Amino acid sequence: MGQLLQLPQPLQLLQLVVVVAVVVVGCAAPAAPSSLPVHKYSTRVVRTKYGPLRGVVLQHAQVEAFLGVPYATAPLGSLRYMPPVTPTAWRTPRLADTFSPVCPQRPPHIANRTEALLELPRGRVAFLEKLLPLLVNQSEDCLYLNIYVPRGGESIFLNIA
Repeated sequence: MGQLLQLPQPLQLLQLVVVVAVVVVGCAAPAAPSSLPVHKYSTRVVRTKYGPLRGVVLQHAQVEAFLGVPYATAPLGSLRYMPPVTPTAWRTPRLADTFSPVCPQRPPHIANRTEALLELPRGRVAFLEKLLPLLVNQSEDCLYLNIYVPRGGESIFLNIA
């Protein structure tokens, strides 16, 4: 319980998102857009400066995942188009077990595969077919991280800054 997870500074966030995207693309697509195939909750509770988190252990690897960890308050209402605001702290362990909504985006239309292959390379179409189910749940409230940590020992110090 003595581990501290620090959330990234805004400029370092892009690097973290790229790393997380590589991990997500490398994993098998989830059965449902909102969750990963999970066998059990992690026994470890990780402390962040906002509050304690309990992740999940993924079934296909020795990886602990902390899904949907907020790094800012939802940009809704008066916070819309404003710089990110620090999230509200929590005291009890927060279950980080489901994906949060993705930011609104408009991917290419590939419903008609024949037409899509005229405009896009075959590999891109195949990638989009795997990606599109993950983009179903979209919202402006999308300022969350999915953090994947290798399981190797209880003495891991997680510092994402």
